[in-house]
Amino acid sequence: MSDLLQGLNIYLIGMMGSGKTTVGKHLAEKFHYRFIDTDQTIEAIAKKPISAIFQESGEADFRHLETQVLDSLSVYTRSVVATGGGIIGLPINWSYLRNGLVVWLDVDLEVLKKRVAQNQDRPLAAKLESLLEARRPLYAQADLQVSTKPEQSPSEVATQIIELIPSVLKSQVEQNY
Repeated sequence: MSDLLQGLNIYLIGMMGSGKTTVGKHLAEKFHYRFIDTDQTIEAIAKKPISAIFQESGEADFRHLETQVLDSLSVYTRSVVATGGGIIGLPINWSYLRNGLVVWLDVDLEVLKKRVAQNQDRPLAAKLESLLEARRPLYAQADLQVSTKPEQSPSEVATQIIELIPSVLKSQVEQNY
């Protein structure tokens, strides 16, 4: 399967709580790719949690840093990249994402609410429903939409993605000819 991707990065997009980090680690393991989480990378660079960046500098500064990180990561190959939920909001980020295969982890709102309620470090969690509504058309621009079920394990979701990738890559190749 990794031969089919020819080193192409996989970018996981979706709302907070959709499982991008957890599924991404399983996917990276299955492909023998490196795993990178943009939020963790930002926290390491800033030397503070994202909630502190939002509080001290605001969302615009965070989004700027997020774009810089995505730009830096896009030069790598053979990576599974779990992105922040709002990374799709800036058009420039799509220019980086489009260098790889973009996979939207689409999770039911009620499931997201339960997952996000368990983590108080998410600065935009209170706006979950309105954010999902606003972001849905942007997420829908992904190469692959994977609707997950609450009973699926992260490994099962990764396997589902792997099973769907050939159809997406085949259609992309056909479009180029």
